[in-house]
Amino acid sequence: MHLLRRILVAGGLAGALGVAPASAVLAQDVGVVQSEILVLDPERLFAETRLGQRMNEDYQAAREALSKRNRQLESELEAEEQALTEQRETLSPTEFRELADQFDTKVQRIRRESDQAVRNLERRREMAPVQFMRMVEPVLVGLLEETGGTVIMDARSVLLRADAVDITDLAAARIDAEIGAGPEAAQENAPAPAPAPEAPQAPDEPGAASED
Repeated sequence: MHLLRRILVAGGLAGALGVAPASAVLAQDVGVVQSEILVLDPERLFAETRLGQRMNEDYQAAREALSKRNRQLESELEAEEQALTEQRETLSPTEFRELADQFDTKVQRIRRESDQAVRNLERRREMAPVQFMRMVEPVLVGLLEETGGTVIMDARSVLLRADAVDITDLAAARIDAEIGAGPEAAQENAPAPAPAPEAPQAPDEPGAASED
């Protein structure tokens, strides 16, 4: 919980403070705003950074893959149901009922699995901003130290503020430079590892006689 100790994104504090202090000035030594209180827009940070965009693209790709899978399953079940219907005339009522019950059990199982997959995907979408903030925490802590800040407030909770202390653009640029699209993307784009060299063969034992 280092982020919560160092970076406070709290509406209550925003309401109490109202306006960022007028003492915020541009520092000539580091080239960034110097202020104890900074504001940040987490939604814009997520939307405008390569990391946030990649996480959103991953979610959209997973959503499309799940939709494609569900459409395929639906088509397969419809074909199986049609085949079962066509067999009805050639089966006894008991045989048909047994096959129909098996089919119904299969449909219910697939429906439960699909519903669970949808819930998991939505949970992933909901957790993405939290995961994003954890990943960018080192960058934000670095900006706190660089600006002499003690708190970063959620810009959405601040009614009045001085634009000079909004570090969203600066944070986005730092995140792109230091994290990029994230370690997962870097791993996916990394070249394939070179094949491991073959293990050297064990030398002949000393004193072994060679054949002429």
